Amino acid sequence: MVITELLERNAEQYPNDVALVEVNPPSGEEHHITWRDYSLIEGSNKDAFRSEITWKEFDRKANRFANLLLSRGIKKGDKVAILLMNCLEWLPIYFGILKAGALAVPLNYRYTADEIKYCVGLAEADVLIFGPEFTGRVESICNRLKNVQCTFYVGDDCPTFAESYDKLVTYCSTHAPKVELCEDDEAAIYFSSGTTGFPKAIVHAHRSLIHACRVEQNHHGQTKDDVFLCIPPLYHTGAKMHWFGSLISGGKAVLLKGIKPEWIIRTVSEERCTIVWLLVPWAQDILDAIDRGEIKLEEYHLSQWRLMHIGAQPVPPSLIKRWQKYFPNQKYDTNYGLSESIGPGCVHLGVDNIHKVGAIGKAGFGWQTRIVDENRNDVKPGEVGELAVKGPGVMNCYFNDEKATAEVLEDGWLFTGDMAREDEDGFIYLVDRKKDVIISGGENIYPVQIEDFLRSNEAVKDAAVIGLPDKRLGEITAAIIELKEGANTTEEDINDFCTELPRYKRPRKIIFADVPRNPTGKIEKPKLRQIYCGESLVESQIKS
Repeated sequence: MVITELLERNAEQYPNDVALVEVNPPSGEEHHITWRDYSLIEGSNKDAFRSEITWKEFDRKANRFANLLLSRGIKKGDKVAILLMNCLEWLPIYFGILKAGALAVPLNYRYTADEIKYCVGLAEADVLIFGPEFTGRVESICNRLKNVQCTFYVGDDCPTFAESYDKLVTYCSTHAPKVELCEDDEAAIYFSSGTTGFPKAIVHAHRSLIHACRVEQNHHGQTKDDVFLCIPPLYHTGAKMHWFGSLISGGKAVLLKGIKPEWIIRTVSEERCTIVWLLVPWAQDILDAIDRGEIKLEEYHLSQWRLMHIGAQPVPPSLIKRWQKYFPNQKYDTNYGLSESIGPGCVHLGVDNIHKVGAIGKAGFGWQTRIVDENRNDVKPGEVGELAVKGPGVMNCYFNDEKATAEVLEDGWLFTGDMAREDEDGFIYLVDRKKDVIISGGENIYPVQIEDFLRSNEAVKDAAVIGLPDKRLGEITAAIIELKEGANTTEEDINDFCTELPRYKRPRKIIFADVPRNPTGKIEKPKLRQIYCGESLVESQIKS
């Protein structure tokens, strides 16, 4: 089976059921409209804030774009780059590319013009489709995109250097094109997060995508009645692969274009969401807003919200303890994965293992795990080593990069670069990224352990720990600490708090500043090293 068959099945079985909802919280000229006001708006006036499509409409849109691509000479194996913010068109465009037999190439919406050019070139994309937010960036490089044959624009006021997607697809057939596909066919190219330097192009087959659907449903038990709230960007494997649970079950999903705590809670209430995937900062913001009295939970319909899960980064146990205080009846799960392993799910905690919060869990559905030393031999339980995973969701390769592929793939095992240990019950705990380990006076120091400890301080909103060069010790630990609003904590307070840590783990330098994270929640360590270590970009990439 290939993943497009699931869409076609839903269109046939549930043609008039809502597949996707887009919610746009008030902004700009409408900023004065509160969510309370919004809930009172009726009829067509609500369209400015909310729109939806059925499964039948979803499938027809995908077919139209597939037929448009084929009419332009796009053939099986060609690549189509997507540069869009989350919107109702995003997933139909993605599936239209797959139906045409081409590879979908989602692009990070934070990319600069040069980064867009680099990634489009690296993937050898034949088509670029983009939205209004990117007009300036695309215009500045459109004459330098060597492989690109067609450039399509999604939205009103199409620029002169592109063609209007909205107008062109209206003339295309709504019937599925006759392109034969199998699980071994290549389906998509995703890019590594870029937190380690230049992104790598990750090739996945249809087999990976369909396995991601099965993993998600197996882990979280999605049914037709579930409503999934999707907030992270769809260009990333995490958001899309969690949405695959809605695809395989035929359930509704809501795309929320905003991360303010009130928007999230209000959307859960208004749309009767049952499953919500959050990043650590968003969950913290929600809890802080409740603590401050800005969100009063009794004003919302939240009893149907059965599962909150977190991925993309280590989860502080203190956060989940706080969450359970306000949401005691919810199930909780955490998911671990990489873009190279088709996103979340190769390791997961499991909803019945709340007593193991802090662990990333055990091998996910259809997956195997190992923890190995520098020679790729298995380490003993309790020892720290590199986590390796194996399963149907492992990437085919890094596109056109045999050397990088050989470094991480061996006999079907993907070596993740994440340092981990396994406890006596077989649960895996992340220790840190291999490249982020700080070596100070011969001691290996794992920043994640210190970051988790610092976040347990009631005044700390977020924390990142990096190594600073030191002539005597090689490196010393520095903690970049982002305080909660109104907190008056001092460096002396933090140092006193850290006396509970072993002496060698205590930060030698405290810096009060914002902690930068990318759209998928990962701390941007190279950026911090550039700021505080004085590393050049090249040096940062070498270290990474």
